[in-house]
Amino acid sequence: MNPVIRAMIERRSIRSFKPDMPSRQDITSIIEAGLYAPSGMNRQSSIVVAVTAKELRDRIAADNCRIGGWKEDFDPFYGAPVILIVLADTGCPNRVYDGSLTMGNMLLAAHALGLGAIWIHRAKQEFESEFYRKLLADIGVSGEYEGIGHCAVGYIQGDVPKPAQRCDGRVYWIE
Repeated sequence: MNPVIRAMIERRSIRSFKPDMPSRQDITSIIEAGLYAPSGMNRQSSIVVAVTAKELRDRIAADNCRIGGWKEDFDPFYGAPVILIVLADTGCPNRVYDGSLTMGNMLLAAHALGLGAIWIHRAKQEFESEFYRKLLADIGVSGEYEGIGHCAVGYIQGDVPKPAQRCDGRVYWIE
């Protein structure tokens, strides 16, 4: 089987990570794969904010947990030490699609490198708040961006989940 298709079939959302930090080279490779995702009219509206600083990572996790309505001690990033946040330019009508493709490429890249990853929502709500808008300004991001998602990345702890049964009746042919 083609290795790219195999990666697409074998990739799973990981919900248990070791605390060990992946290499900067692997993180950079994952981000680069995301930046090469297709985008509407090649506008490349997505940006990635890579968070490896534990204090900020934990603040984002706490805010995400609060927005999601979970108990205070729940980690919505399942212990992953790296959070790659995808945002997209609000002036781009295809921003959600563009950002989603960026996320998909990064999830596959993490898998291809032997790392685990999972897409976590609520970036939209986070980046509507003043704290996160200021954070973007502080790191030099100008313009208006919508949070698309978090790609939580790290080394897998435990077994990779088995795939769920694929539902029937999802393909229709017109020949």
